[in-house]
Amino acid sequence: MPPILPNTAPFAEEHIAALNRVISVTTPEQRAWLSGYLAGLQAASGSHAAVPAAPPAKRAPLTILFGTESGNAEALAAQARKAATKLGFAPKVIDMSDFTLAQAAATENLLIVASTWGEGDPPQRAVDFYEALMAGDAPRFEKTRFAVLALGDRAYAQYCEIGRKIDERLAALGGIRITDRIDCDLDYGTPASGWIASTLERLNAEVGVTDTAASDGNASVIHVDFARPGGEADAPSRAHPFAAEITESIRLSGSRSTSDTHHVAVSLEGSGIAYEPGDSLGIVPSNDPALADAVLKAAGLSGDDTLRAALIERLDITTLTGKQVEDFVRETGAPALPADWATGRQIVDLLETAPGALTAAQLTTLLRPLPPRYYSIASSRKAVGEEAHLLVAGLRYTSHGRERAGVASLDITARHREGDKLKVFLRTNPHFRLPSDDSKPIIMVGPGTGVAPFRGFLQEREAVGAAGRNWLVFGHRNYTHDFLYQLELQDWLQSKLLTRLDVAFSRDQPEKQYVQNTLWDARSDLYAWLKDGAALYVCGDANAMAKDVHAVLLRILADQGKQNEAGAKAELDAIRRDGRYLRDVY
Repeated sequence: MPPILPNTAPFAEEHIAALNRVISVTTPEQRAWLSGYLAGLQAASGSHAAVPAAPPAKRAPLTILFGTESGNAEALAAQARKAATKLGFAPKVIDMSDFTLAQAAATENLLIVASTWGEGDPPQRAVDFYEALMAGDAPRFEKTRFAVLALGDRAYAQYCEIGRKIDERLAALGGIRITDRIDCDLDYGTPASGWIASTLERLNAEVGVTDTAASDGNASVIHVDFARPGGEADAPSRAHPFAAEITESIRLSGSRSTSDTHHVAVSLEGSGIAYEPGDSLGIVPSNDPALADAVLKAAGLSGDDTLRAALIERLDITTLTGKQVEDFVRETGAPALPADWATGRQIVDLLETAPGALTAAQLTTLLRPLPPRYYSIASSRKAVGEEAHLLVAGLRYTSHGRERAGVASLDITARHREGDKLKVFLRTNPHFRLPSDDSKPIIMVGPGTGVAPFRGFLQEREAVGAAGRNWLVFGHRNYTHDFLYQLELQDWLQSKLLTRLDVAFSRDQPEKQYVQNTLWDARSDLYAWLKDGAALYVCGDANAMAKDVHAVLLRILADQGKQNEAGAKAELDAIRRDGRYLRDVY
């Protein structure tokens, strides 16, 4: 249907657009019902005479800025926008990558939701904004009211570091703090929601409600949130995941491999999950029952079936943070432990330092919620239909004399079989997408399980008949035992879907060869591809591989571009800002 309400209707411009969007997809029956409902509502109010509508008032502006790596900060920013709209603000949500520091300094009311990534780094897309804010020539913020919500993980030493530094820097530049910063751990939902509500109420008290409908005591304001069937309101989520059946689980690593990597396919039929290449599937895992029993034994609480179920399904019993150590010592009166004692240890180790010192209630209070794990989807729906493929490496290691295991990786590959169900939900990754122009070349760097999204990329490019060239750089330990998806990749190489395939097997020669070494060896061709407009993707380990690849890219740009380090950095930054250097690292 064409737009129904004319521009002269007595509504704000954005309200006219919203009403047209809703009404344009209604049926005649739905429109008749709505017409009758509004007529009845008007009659019930006792006011039958037409009343001229007051002109829409100008609402208080509010900018909600987010810096995110995993999407959590963006989701909270959207939540804040929704709450601010109901209070009468005119909010807009902006990614830090799309906002300059000058724009921020000119902003009247500013809410910032900032994540900390890795060991105290800003999210990749927030780097430019963050570095400009910390620079010596940053503008003053005397006209800006601000508040900061910081996200982090207490398992890392630099907990909420980026949010803390942004908060302190804005205050140092003259910004007016609306309310104190809040630092949120992985269980951020409840505290973040409370902070958003209280911060907006406080800001509202300072700037005053300017929406005449909201401020008129005689007016009735009804806020209605529309959700189409099958839309976001019905989509599986972290709180309400979809039970996806495992239809296939195949070990890809050879029998003599030092890794244990599996290809896992799950059915999404009936879920409403519509992923794109580059997205991730969230898994809500369960803990190893044997580890839960060990925790109960160390706590002197064996036999408590309710607590055992909570330790398996709801609570994190593998991660140990410095704060948990401090809380345990304070609660039990146990001797103080060194500041770095938690490194490489788990809750069971802590409990064994003072066995039986906690009650069931104290233990559950000490533990954090069990967080989901995210796996890059290794498929394209155009190729596999209502399925999603995952590439999962079972994690096993020894630390402080005790055998340890990954939570989700072993839950998926060892404790589940074909026919079992996994609790899943979608995490979109709009900043790790194939080029919209499928004639553009792409370079994909994915060692180990980092090859997962690139299998999805290649399936997608094959399905749509993309004309762009495709170059994959894959690495692992041994050619014989660890060449993941070898036959598929070689078939794609033969069919010319893969223009080029370079491999780096680190243990197959005396001197270890990694993907960054392979990139350096191919530096002339890589530079030519980049000059031809290629998009460069990196997926995998953030702590070592991604940093090493970044360093070698700078070396290549300096070497091939005949420029110094500063020039190479500027060129790589330009490629990143152009959306051609994208990373999905963990």
